[in-house]
Amino acid sequence: MTHATFYILDDNQDGADSDFQWHFACRCAAMSYRQGLRVYLLAANKQQAEQIDEYLWQQDPDSFVPHNLIGEGPRGGSPVEIGWPGLRYSGHRAVLINLAEIVANFAVSFAQVVDFVPCDETLKQQARERYKAYRLAGIQITTANAVTETP
Repeated sequence: MTHATFYILDDNQDGADSDFQWHFACRCAAMSYRQGLRVYLLAANKQQAEQIDEYLWQQDPDSFVPHNLIGEGPRGGSPVEIGWPGLRYSGHRAVLINLAEIVANFAVSFAQVVDFVPCDETLKQQARERYKAYRLAGIQITTANAVTETP
């Protein structure tokens, strides 16, 4: 059964650092990788995917996470694959980290889904819609507060 965790962003994280959400998502991806899990990170769009890719390349060698944009890298992808809506992911991954505003209709094929609830009312409503869609798909859902420490 798939389990989803919605991380709730507070005003300081959402407003003061607009990049906090995807930096937090990168930490989630790194943690999952270190646990031996393969990750699909669904960015909001191609531009954000490229920013995440560049951010991960700039990490210290001791913190490096093997990753690639979808369609690049080795056959089957790296342990962390980064895509955006409209692309087909390579499959066979345990963790989906959703930064997109849409529901990932393939979420049930993952053991774990990570999603976010921003403070902005429009984005919060979109998160509620994703929450409902996951619940209707039979996904178990929990919530947690996003903190600046590694999740």
